[in-house]
Amino acid sequence: MRLKDKVAVVTGGGSGIGKAIAMRFADEGATVIVASRTLELLRRTAEEITARGCRARAVQTDIGDETQVRRMAALVVEEFGRIDILVNNSAAMLPQEVDVADMSLGHWNAVVEVNLTGTMLCSREALKSMIPRRSGSIVNISSMAGVIGNPRRSAYSASKWGMLGLAETMAIEAGPYDIRVNSVSPAATATERFASSVKARAERLGHSYEEQMQKILAHYSLKRLAQPSEVAAAALFLASDEASGITGQNLIVSCGFHMLNPSEIA
Repeated sequence: MRLKDKVAVVTGGGSGIGKAIAMRFADEGATVIVASRTLELLRRTAEEITARGCRARAVQTDIGDETQVRRMAALVVEEFGRIDILVNNSAAMLPQEVDVADMSLGHWNAVVEVNLTGTMLCSREALKSMIPRRSGSIVNISSMAGVIGNPRRSAYSASKWGMLGLAETMAIEAGPYDIRVNSVSPAATATERFASSVKARAERLGHSYEEQMQKILAHYSLKRLAQPSEVAAAALFLASDEASGITGQNLIVSCGFHMLNPSEIA
């Protein structure tokens, strides 16, 4: 098992990509702590993990809140002794699409507070555990929206670009302590959240869900979306000793996404 006896914190671990990562890490021997705002979903993930005979803990945490992040990290260290792996996966994307010219500060802050500030806060607290032991791995789940501009979702795009820059910077700062920091950038992934987004756009444009999906998949070389399990496999690789010589890198898991007409992307 590639993560045997490791203690891993996965933010946003209650659903979608985060849940897939948490489950995969547990299968590979890690004790998994899932953290986000929605306790009900976290508990379900933790229960599924423990049902497999693995160790898990759900910790309700608003990662944009400094006090709550500190409390979560302190609880993990007190209960499990350390943090070996951190996956910054929690993400906010408000349903409204808006040009920068019409952007409200509230809209902007609601996204950046979670995606970028929350990533910094969780990383800071994890590093406090990792640096004294001179060991650790951090994986930021960014997005293709952090590689290619995402029209009308500037807050999301800017925050995801910021996650990449933060990861590279932390890789330099933490490298002397043998701590690695990398990123994974998925394109659209087959989750309930993405399906809901597609349905909403299809309704606005007067299309069927199937028609809207066909337009989206035209932008993917493999003509399909990545599965959460495929993103989890990338995160596992980067978190494990198999990637011991890799830091400051961004691994794209996109099924060959290439943007041709941004207005058609959900």
